[in-house]
Amino acid sequence: MTIATTARKRLSLTMLRLEGLRQLRNPYTLAFTLAMPVVMYLLFGASADYADLSAGNGNVSFYVMASMAAYGTAVAMSSLTSLAAAEAQQGWGRQLAMTPLSTAGYALIKLLTALGFAVLALFAVFTAGLLTGAQAEESWRWAAVAGIILLTGTMFGLYGLGVGLFFNADSSAALASISMTFFAFFGNVFMPLDGVMLDLARLTPLYGFVALSRWPLTDGTLTTGQTDPLWAVLLNIVVWLAVFAVLVLAGARRSRRRR
Repeated sequence: MTIATTARKRLSLTMLRLEGLRQLRNPYTLAFTLAMPVVMYLLFGASADYADLSAGNGNVSFYVMASMAAYGTAVAMSSLTSLAAAEAQQGWGRQLAMTPLSTAGYALIKLLTALGFAVLALFAVFTAGLLTGAQAEESWRWAAVAGIILLTGTMFGLYGLGVGLFFNADSSAALASISMTFFAFFGNVFMPLDGVMLDLARLTPLYGFVALSRWPLTDGTLTTGQTDPLWAVLLNIVVWLAVFAVLVLAGARRSRRRR
């Protein structure tokens, strides 16, 4: 087997391009992964009276911008990977068997598509922030926030894959996106929480991810004045990463039983 044949089995640039264009024509994908994070930032981060107030090493607009970019990345990764699992359940694997592309190559294309939309969501929110007064004391903090979001946000690809395998194929993508919105509301992402609600928020899957995304700005200090130790934020991420991996395994077993 030549190197070129192996590469075609692992990655088809044509299919990658077509998959990206297909998702760009999908109004559901555009609304939840691109439009919603930008709109949420404009509502709560740009037009609010407190937008220019200080928040750590920048202002509140930057704080909200980082939160919405992280949320958009989580939605993109979870919803698009759940679609991949749903397609596999609907017999797409049998179609793949008639092409040179391997199952691993198909999965890689879906992952790259999801990552591409995560980059688009982050770029859209950061552009909105740049145009509406989001500020950080040093420019490297913009790059640090973006890097943390894209690297850590890939964990939600596992979540989307698990949801797609475990639940009905027709509803898995919607469930993945809606659950991310639910986790954001109760995970100290959309609005600052305090007291018992904050204690519960620390147990949710988006809390550690978004808290780490804000870290270059806040150094762990919340708008309520409390501080999250870095080890607690990282522990939240590791625990939920393990939970998502278990969900994928359980979903794979359930998917095999349904066949």
